Amino acid sequence: MKRIGIDVGGTNTDAVLIDGEKIIASIKVPTTQDVMSGVKAALSHVAGHADASGRPIDAVMIGTTHFTNAVVERARLERVAAIRIALPTGASLPPMCDWPSDLRAAVDPLIFMVHGGHEYDGSPLVPMIPDEIREAAMKIRDAGITSIAISATFSPLTTECEVKAGEIVRSVIPDARITLSHTLGRIGLLERENVALLNAALQSLGRTTVQAFSDALREAGVTAPFYLTQNDGTVALADVAAVNPVHSFASGPTNSMRGAAFLTGLSDAMVVDVGGTTSDIGCLVGGFPREANNIVHIGGVRTLFRMPDLLPIALGGGTIIDPETGKIGPRSVGYRILTEARVFGGNTLTTSDIAVAAGLIEMGDKDRVRDLDPAFVKASLERIRDMVTDSFDQMKTSAEDVPLIAVGGGAFLIPERIAGASEVLRVENAGVANALGAAMAQVSGEVDQVFSGLSRDEAIAKAEAEAQDAAVASGASRESLNTLEVEDIPIAYLPGGARRVRVRVIGDIAFS
Repeated sequence: MKRIGIDVGGTNTDAVLIDGEKIIASIKVPTTQDVMSGVKAALSHVAGHADASGRPIDAVMIGTTHFTNAVVERARLERVAAIRIALPTGASLPPMCDWPSDLRAAVDPLIFMVHGGHEYDGSPLVPMIPDEIREAAMKIRDAGITSIAISATFSPLTTECEVKAGEIVRSVIPDARITLSHTLGRIGLLERENVALLNAALQSLGRTTVQAFSDALREAGVTAPFYLTQNDGTVALADVAAVNPVHSFASGPTNSMRGAAFLTGLSDAMVVDVGGTTSDIGCLVGGFPREANNIVHIGGVRTLFRMPDLLPIALGGGTIIDPETGKIGPRSVGYRILTEARVFGGNTLTTSDIAVAAGLIEMGDKDRVRDLDPAFVKASLERIRDMVTDSFDQMKTSAEDVPLIAVGGGAFLIPERIAGASEVLRVENAGVANALGAAMAQVSGEVDQVFSGLSRDEAIAKAEAEAQDAAVASGASRESLNTLEVEDIPIAYLPGGARRVRVRVIGDIAFS
């Protein structure tokens, strides 16, 4: 099966063409300011190698930072409406009450709080009033807003209020893009509401991004179906992924971790992915990134939903070093490294310049860093080692030494020895591990929900069936599905034998 994998990073855009598990072609090009030019250049290079076997390309997998960048930059976000079904509770903490003021201003929310919701035991808090929902929907329609997030208290336990409210809003605004919080988040109302609102603000960008990628593929003569990578190490059909763009947050480092597993054959290890601007340290468990089980801040917003457990550090190939104090980062020259780093003719001292001066890698003009004091170079390398060692130690979950796989374009910055690491592994093609991880990804479906009134076996079976349906909708072949994880936790304080069940299934791409 012939696939193209593309990963768009802040500094570089990487692309690979694989046939089965054989790498046919790969390329790393600087990410362009308009993003798509770099994507087209990388795509054209690898697509040009696809005709050798005479077989067409079966699929294209694309990992993008578009959605994360939009939140961080407070740009390209859509105006949203929030409907919270929770009165008479929660009035003192309205939606977006904990958002940074500049991000809140960027989405300019229209907020409605209405009666309804449920208690923790599934009983109605107060009856929901359909006319309140309908009145809110009419005001949203009159304001010209079509992206709406609906949340209700304890909706992961009882989805009734959100589903009914969605139907009412749809009857008033037929073309509305509606995000129901229970489809994304977990029990905490504010965190679940936050991720639903972020998702709503990004859905318009999701559609335009998918269209832009589609146009780029068409220009390159590639007619294969294409997928967007997700933050659990899998992919979903692009049109499906565009509906829930928040699932693409942190997909870049996740792709690198999957690529690291592919390149080394290890399914359990630590991975450091060194890009041009930052490094991300994570843990592979069973060949997939360990999932975070706590609050994750995205652009300053508290969320609690499916995210990889990663520790970012301000260390990359383009990270700026102060020549006076030796301070490393946090600023980076990013995609401008080819013009601003000293070895490439610029005047900014970066970690890449230090690496060239130390003989760790050959690139650019080494003569341009011959004037660097060897003691300064040595001290800088020691600071880099300390940064990596401290972060590596934070992410370990046991005192035992574990292998560390160094991938990414700036992997040359990782020292040969790290305290707590049994070995530091470097492999061929590590620089495009992110694109490789995208290219060899499978499709997943996940359910994380509270069930009551069912036996344990019935609850797990129901969750498994729903997860399988979600995987098929995302582009998986039903015949290839395997259950990857099953977790169930009885909730003692809820009646009816309530238990939280989390099931994740994974399968191969379905080809028509």
